[in-house]
Amino acid sequence: MKEYMLFHIIALFLGVLLDQIVGDPHSLPHPVRGIGRLIAWLEGRLLGARGSKQEDGSRSGGTERTVRTKQTKQTKQTEQTERRRGALLWWLVILIVGTVTALILVLAYQSLVYLGLFVEMILVCYILAARSLCRESMAVQRRLMNRDVPGARHALSMIVGRDTEPLSEEEIVKAAVETVAENTSDGVIAPLLYTIIGGPVLGLCYKAVNTMDSMLGYQNDRYRNFGRFAAKADDLLNYIPSRLSALAMIFGCRILGLFSGHFNGKEAHRIWVRDRRNHSSPNSAQTESVTAGALGLRLGGTHTYQGIPVKKPYIGDERRKAEPEDIRRSNRLMFMTEAVVFVLCMAVMITVLCCMWV
Repeated sequence: MKEYMLFHIIALFLGVLLDQIVGDPHSLPHPVRGIGRLIAWLEGRLLGARGSKQEDGSRSGGTERTVRTKQTKQTKQTEQTERRRGALLWWLVILIVGTVTALILVLAYQSLVYLGLFVEMILVCYILAARSLCRESMAVQRRLMNRDVPGARHALSMIVGRDTEPLSEEEIVKAAVETVAENTSDGVIAPLLYTIIGGPVLGLCYKAVNTMDSMLGYQNDRYRNFGRFAAKADDLLNYIPSRLSALAMIFGCRILGLFSGHFNGKEAHRIWVRDRRNHSSPNSAQTESVTAGALGLRLGGTHTYQGIPVKKPYIGDERRKAEPEDIRRSNRLMFMTEAVVFVLCMAVMITVLCCMWV
């Protein structure tokens, strides 16, 4: 037990360091892409191509009321069936991902301790997304700095779900900042915390939960019922990490504020207290509100998804106009937040390990 915890701490440290250096190489296989293919395959088997039979509309009187009653019952039964199948998919994915990851680690450690350490380090690197998030968002910033607004829109479309064609330069910046802020929790801090608690097994299971929400958690006709379990599970598992991320981000902002006037820790805390619930998701506005306050920006508002405008509450106060450099600043805040959480968790783990060895 003590030896495994020591190896876990070493693998965690090296995995975080590797993510900072190289991120996710696009040329190599990635577990999350495999999880995505598994989800898509199970969805095709459990949900398939949805369709509804059209009833003859020529009936009248009591017959028509009977048909409507039958249709209502059939609709409810279909919704319940889709919800059960969506929950089944969720549990199957978690079971498969957790079992496969555990088998890989057990076999690696049993073959050679250092092989197990290496495999765990690689898995930790795959679980985290800090460097990749920075790389993708900074691609937007570089194109804006080169006055390539169409290229910036295209680069932004790789990391956001909203329509990017109608966005102005300032709106592009805000969209990139929002994405970095939200994914500081979902893509960096939450997977880091779950990996610290349960190793790569729990870390990859969390990534599976996050991926299922991304693929199935839409409020449309196809996924409204089938993806309900996935969406609620993601909200639940991110509830505590998102709030811890916000607190760590406020602390990190105060540290950055000692070296740069672009980060306002006092405003970050004030806007977080005021606007942390200004989102349809119970978690997304936590880190977005801190970032908005820290940088003096107003985020949120109306966004367009597949041509449909969606109104969202504003987050933050517009103390100044957004500029391309804000994307870099949001990434600095993300990395500082990760550093705060990582140092605190490592300190706790090393303390526990020392107590076990005494």
